[in-house]
Amino acid sequence: MSKQYSDRNLGVKILFISVGVIFVVRLLVLQIFSSEYRELADMQALRHRTQYPARGLVYDRNGKLLVYNEIVYDLMVIPRMVAGLDTAYFCQQVGISREDFIAQMDKAKKYSHYAPSLFMKQVTKAEYARWQNQLYRFKGFYVQQRTLRIYEKPIAAHVLGYVGEVNDNDLQRDSYYQRGDYIGRSGLEKSYEELLRGRKGVKVMQVDVHNREIGSYQDGKFDSLPVEGSNLYTTLDADLQEYAEKIMANKRGCVVAIEPATGEVLALVSAPAYDPNLLVGNARGANYKKLSNDIAKPLFNRALQAQYPPGSIFKVAQAMTALNIGAVTPSTGFPCDKSVIGCHNHPAARSVQEAIKMSCNPYFYFTYKRVIQQGHEKNIYKDSQYGLTMWRDYMLRFGFGQRLDIDLPNVSSGMIPDTAYYNRWYGKDRWAFSTIYSNSIGQGEVLVVPLQMANLACIVANRGYYITPHLVRFHGPDSTRNDAFCQRHETGIRKDYFDIAVHGMYDVVHAPGGTGHRADVPGIDVCGKTGTAENKGADHSVFVSFAPMDNPRIAVAVYVENAAGGGGTWAAPISGLLIEKYLKGEVQRKDVERQYMEAAPCQKLPLAHKVKNKKKRR
Repeated sequence: MSKQYSDRNLGVKILFISVGVIFVVRLLVLQIFSSEYRELADMQALRHRTQYPARGLVYDRNGKLLVYNEIVYDLMVIPRMVAGLDTAYFCQQVGISREDFIAQMDKAKKYSHYAPSLFMKQVTKAEYARWQNQLYRFKGFYVQQRTLRIYEKPIAAHVLGYVGEVNDNDLQRDSYYQRGDYIGRSGLEKSYEELLRGRKGVKVMQVDVHNREIGSYQDGKFDSLPVEGSNLYTTLDADLQEYAEKIMANKRGCVVAIEPATGEVLALVSAPAYDPNLLVGNARGANYKKLSNDIAKPLFNRALQAQYPPGSIFKVAQAMTALNIGAVTPSTGFPCDKSVIGCHNHPAARSVQEAIKMSCNPYFYFTYKRVIQQGHEKNIYKDSQYGLTMWRDYMLRFGFGQRLDIDLPNVSSGMIPDTAYYNRWYGKDRWAFSTIYSNSIGQGEVLVVPLQMANLACIVANRGYYITPHLVRFHGPDSTRNDAFCQRHETGIRKDYFDIAVHGMYDVVHAPGGTGHRADVPGIDVCGKTGTAENKGADHSVFVSFAPMDNPRIAVAVYVENAAGGGGTWAAPISGLLIEKYLKGEVQRKDVERQYMEAAPCQKLPLAHKVKNKKKRR
């Protein structure tokens, strides 16, 4: 047994000695005879440099450039490789304080001693040129070329969005990103991030002991080229967008303009707006803080996120619903009975068309009552539940009460109440038409997003359907389109009923007794509907419109918060100016343009433009 054990122990020793000898011999061969090793021994390291692709460009519908890139440089550091650094000289060259140097190095070490970390971001060409030739002195530091977003004009910030540096959540969610990378944070920059960002490449560089890159490793054998991001060709008309922002500059509210036949958004404005270039470069953080703290909320996209009472523009959807379910006929008339609900002074409406023209509150009170209480039982509570469910179904067909799937993030859905809502609020079988009649005139619990208001105008313009509103026509070299933005959404309401709405909205602008005369544009058949939405403060001014009446090319929703007047005072004339600008190329009514460009809702309009009974919903 002892002899066997001794022989086995000897064998193990011989095996280990043999392996050791082979290893030493191989190392000697590499060191003495291998020219490749001797060459690499003179090199300190191989550096894998990420090659960042150019982010995709963004154009308007006419090919005008909206967003492009500018080359900048990031100063990177690998803490483990920093040695023999003259800190004072380094700080002097790159233009930072010693305190900033210590803070950035601590941050880099906390991330990793061995991996590259961002030390200074977005260094301009001019700044880099000052110390480029000294970089070899700073062992462990190197420069990474990047691109910076530049917005051609100070417009469309809420549409285009902005990019920001990735955070820990981004890094965990998507392995594509590295610390110091940028990602779309809002607008189209966020919605189309994967298309815009492109694909990174890698360049393997040889670096000598002096921290100098001396060439590509093995002639680029292990390199990969970056792939540029896809360009976006948007639906925006840059001229109309810029004009709409100017006219809303001293107001709070929003504008949405859509091409009815295609659902393409021509302009989308939230006021107050801001210059998207404020959120670019090293001043981005400070500017973002100022914008965030502004009480006017310029970062809040009112056109997509605000949920307002729609006021009397909602009556158009009410009329179409009542006609289609047989609650009224085209020739149904109701008295303007102010004892049931307030109204401005006008004759009784003898038809649906006249009711739309006059914006008669009692007419739509009685119409809504017929819709809600036309059930098959005598119990008013059960009847109301039946009627409300049917009414809500029609409102959803108009795109209300749900998110319209526009290609932008953070879109609100608005509010169309259902029976469950009222059962929670009042108790089961404890509510009826008499509790909820304010819905009939776009008040009560009804809330609508401005995008949905513009979509309502599209539905009437199209006589019964809409295409999902969207902001990108196509992208990339192959002009790829999204099929979801080509589908029709039908309301299921008869076209001849929509013809009644069209003529009623035409009368709003053109006929005696109409409430939207200030939207009139000479030579253009504008159709529109005014709204005055009650509010805790001053009422909101609302107007939806489209033009021309036949083969419409543009539909517009304008919402002006806390306006000193109804929908016909502020929103209607602004709509008229936008329609004139788009269809004629320039505004010829310079006096009207000047008045609404300069005036703010808190200011009084000239006497010729004052309206009476501003508290009445129209």
